[in-house]
Amino acid sequence: MGRYGDRVSQPSAERAVIVGAGMAGVQTAVSLREQGWRGDITLIGAEPHAPYDRPPLSKSVLLGTAEGSPFDVDFNGLGVELLLGRHVSALSAAERHVVTEEGLVRYDRLVLATGAHPVALPGSEGIPGVFMLRTLDDAAELRPVLDEKRDVVVVGAGWIGAEFATAARQAGCAVTVVEAADRPLAGVLPGSVTDHMRGWYADAGAELITGTAVAAVEPGAVLLADGRRLRAGAVVVGIGARPATGWLAGSGVELGPDRSVLADDRLRTSVADVFAVGDCASFPSARFGERLLVHHWDNAVQGPRAAAANVLGGDEVYDPVPYFWSEQFGRFVQYAGHHSATDTMLLRGDLTGPAWSVCWLRDGVLAALLAVGRPRDLAQGRKLIERGAHLDPGLVTDPAVPLKTAVQATPGNSPAGV
Repeated sequence: MGRYGDRVSQPSAERAVIVGAGMAGVQTAVSLREQGWRGDITLIGAEPHAPYDRPPLSKSVLLGTAEGSPFDVDFNGLGVELLLGRHVSALSAAERHVVTEEGLVRYDRLVLATGAHPVALPGSEGIPGVFMLRTLDDAAELRPVLDEKRDVVVVGAGWIGAEFATAARQAGCAVTVVEAADRPLAGVLPGSVTDHMRGWYADAGAELITGTAVAAVEPGAVLLADGRRLRAGAVVVGIGARPATGWLAGSGVELGPDRSVLADDRLRTSVADVFAVGDCASFPSARFGERLLVHHWDNAVQGPRAAAANVLGGDEVYDPVPYFWSEQFGRFVQYAGHHSATDTMLLRGDLTGPAWSVCWLRDGVLAALLAVGRPRDLAQGRKLIERGAHLDPGLVTDPAVPLKTAVQATPGNSPAGV
């Protein structure tokens, strides 16, 4: 009997159902048990594989140094029922069940953790040699591409595009990255920052083409809008992801214009006893003054703790400092917080060098930080964002000054505790 066997052996008065067996869903199941849920827990996953972590897919799994990334969770010991290879197609809130091809699954409390699905490149459907990288099966299909050192065209110079290009170059593939915008990471970071990232591609031996869209994909080639034709032994599409919420149509669960579940600050949805976590859900942030949709691993870890507490009848507000990291072209990139175009941007170090940071201040308060090769800046900055600390701009721009000592001496705003 597992660690929680004394709880799950009791008669189950209520049943918690979690739709989605990724990080957010698994963490919700674990958090429910840890926080005292005594009823049944059912975790439904669309994939047939045992639940696994996704970040290694674009790294060790893709490169063949690991066969998979299963979670180190004893589901039997936790008393969690796994229903894998089950596609959930509808939610009936009135009757308190979700619909699968294998039948109805009843719930007393429901947590939506269906994540996001990658955006397909229009016109590429059904063409051989076109891939995405979102699932374990995707990584398995792409490994021969790297093993055979094919010429690869990556569509999209965002985070996933850069990570795949990094892995493909490590494997010895010729890589061309095509981005419709005029620079990598457009819409995520300002041009004054990302312009310096162009050199990362060249240094790694990858060609970066910006400002040109893909006009068509055909077997063995990619045609660009400017008339160029690129040879492609494989095409990898990384142009974004959208919340996987189509199955909620007609359920009464309110969705936003971006198709995310509109959760409140307790991660409750518009339907009673239905909660939402992870990539499929947006939530209002008092800290940043707007609704956030965060497609990153850390959100899938933190959110379930708050959701589980509230499933159990708590009243826990969810307002995290978003965080993510990426490894690309030999650089460790980290970001914490949330910035806008109106925030004051301050540089720490030489953006052409191997280690530097960028800070964004909002009315003098640290709102966000991007760190490249400066993990100490990130660690200190994240804590300062959580505290709402006011920083001295002059000290911030000196990379030799630790961020924790750049705190302005104002009432209730000291470096203590950082």
